[in-house]
Amino acid sequence: MNYTKPSADRLLNMLEQKIIVFDGAMGTMIQQQALTEDDFRGSSFLEHPSPLKGNNDLLSITRPDVIENIHLEFLESGANIIGTNTFNANRISQADYKLETSVSDINRAAVEIARKAVTKFQSGKSAEEIQSDHPIFVAGSIGPTNRTCSMSPDVNNPAYRAVTFDQIAEAYREQAVALIESGVDILLLETSFDTLNMKAGIYALESYFEEEGIRLPVFLSVTITDASGRTLSGQTLDAFYNSIHHAKPLFLGINCALGAKEMRPFVEELAHISEFP
Repeated sequence: MNYTKPSADRLLNMLEQKIIVFDGAMGTMIQQQALTEDDFRGSSFLEHPSPLKGNNDLLSITRPDVIENIHLEFLESGANIIGTNTFNANRISQADYKLETSVSDINRAAVEIARKAVTKFQSGKSAEEIQSDHPIFVAGSIGPTNRTCSMSPDVNNPAYRAVTFDQIAEAYREQAVALIESGVDILLLETSFDTLNMKAGIYALESYFEEEGIRLPVFLSVTITDASGRTLSGQTLDAFYNSIHHAKPLFLGINCALGAKEMRPFVEELAHISEFP
């Protein structure tokens, strides 16, 4: 892949020299903060008509200090890549909170916080130390949305879909544009429970890259839901891999749902079949 962002060259060089550490889950770290409805509303959404507690992505606007501190904890633990607080920062997921029009603002605020945390962590270090010992990259987190293209939410109407491929692709594109314009180094299509959703995301990214003449590294991750080794939509790892192989991701992984012990055999299986790290 010919990446157009200079940080991609540093990332590729680093991959040849050492194991890269990604940060941990943002959601569980936020849950530990015991935040209230007032925290989620902040001063910007005092009069918003819908409850906002649980909309973790919104905290990038209303409690940026909380998100920055979480980033710093991961950086102090040795993370080389931190993911933005944007897992559900798309218009499909934000519709649950009636915040579709705030998608761009949420994503841009999240990137700004991540960059601020990196700057704070690296303050006092020389340029040589930063480049040789601990270069840090910001990955724009793009979650699976809260809808599925492959399955019906209505058991009495298996042909029904709550969302279309085009709607998913449009939502992904809107989010990706905000993340890219705000300066992320990597795009992370993550925690996929429905490969058709991920394919819509891949289509959205590839279309935008082609139109703009740019290309960023893309990471993909899938979720295996139980010991059967399948995704929620029923795919095996082998089927998932063949479905997304054309995207040529820089990284391909598994996350969420299972603990490390239960996940290990599936990581080993993916490592055997994948040409990607």
